[in-house]
Amino acid sequence: MSTKFKLGFIVNPIAGIGGSVALKGSDGEGVAEEALALGAEAKSNQRATTALSVLLPYKDLIDVYTVSGDMGQECAASLGFSVRSCLTVKAPTTAADTEQAVDMLLSEGVDIILFAGGDGTARNICSRVGDACPVLGIPAGCKIHSGVYAVTPKAAGRVIEMMVTNQLVTLTEADVMDIDESLFRQGVVKAKRYGEMQIPSELRYVQSVKAGGKESDELVLQDIAAHVIDELGDSLAVIGSGSTTAFLMEEMGLDNTLLGVDLVQDQSLIASDVTEPVLWQHIEQAIDSGVDVKLVITLIGGQGHIFGRGNQQLSPRIIRAIGRDNIIIIATKTKLSNLEARPLIADTGDESLDQELSGYMPIVTGYKDQVLYPVASPE
Repeated sequence: MSTKFKLGFIVNPIAGIGGSVALKGSDGEGVAEEALALGAEAKSNQRATTALSVLLPYKDLIDVYTVSGDMGQECAASLGFSVRSCLTVKAPTTAADTEQAVDMLLSEGVDIILFAGGDGTARNICSRVGDACPVLGIPAGCKIHSGVYAVTPKAAGRVIEMMVTNQLVTLTEADVMDIDESLFRQGVVKAKRYGEMQIPSELRYVQSVKAGGKESDELVLQDIAAHVIDELGDSLAVIGSGSTTAFLMEEMGLDNTLLGVDLVQDQSLIASDVTEPVLWQHIEQAIDSGVDVKLVITLIGGQGHIFGRGNQQLSPRIIRAIGRDNIIIIATKTKLSNLEARPLIADTGDESLDQELSGYMPIVTGYKDQVLYPVASPE
């Protein structure tokens, strides 16, 4: 009888919970409680379920070693996997629980640790695992700067599928990065390398470390901004996060929330760093008044996500209300070239919406200059 694949599985149940309510993450004392009070919903188990669902055809070949409750056991058991709980924890869970879970999974000799979380979770795991076992992250946090994550939850499942079916998978070292969330909430990005972990490397499915730095070609950005300002007219404009959209705001002479979502109309700032519910109210009012609503977004350098990373305020209902034709994507041609022909990724958390957004979309790359570029749903 063949030996079953031993899958270590950890879920940080509060990862990314602050995203939709503009708190920029879940790290820090009282942040998760504040997020819940503002109406946020924990979605890391949902993303973990998406990853594990890819493995359902092979569940008889897999034993899942995990943690009690919403740190993994409930998710895996609900899908019908053979589950062995190695650690019992009490809510609310902590970083120490994650670290203890790693110790327990290592003692069980798991083949890989699959975990759902953000960069803080990756740091916790890195502090315990060393090079004793390969790991792979399911992206579920607001901050995904580390190179240990798959590009989407489904992609994480695909990599594990390759291992379960004995396909050749290259192992490589990837950096664990994180930023100071207290500075992050003030619009300051200060990243630091905390170590590296061994990951199964499949370029289609595992992301690069997030590319940083400002665009250097200011003239190109000025041309992009001029085009967008002309196109917006008197519409209500939802301005997404990122350095490219920040330049647009600077060109309009407006204060910008680098890591949040702002509302602009007639080149005047209507609201800053809005939460999803507040954004929804403004959009409903605009539509009821007959005002056009447009969404201006850019892609995350080195990764290609247009939804699902750092802009969780742009929920499926927000995107649907605005409509695909009213989404303005801006990027320099250099930034697009750096994707090496990989499609942009729409990972909204709603599979049907991801499909609706798929296909070629125009990207504003200069003044009256656009290119068609493919957008794909998560694999």
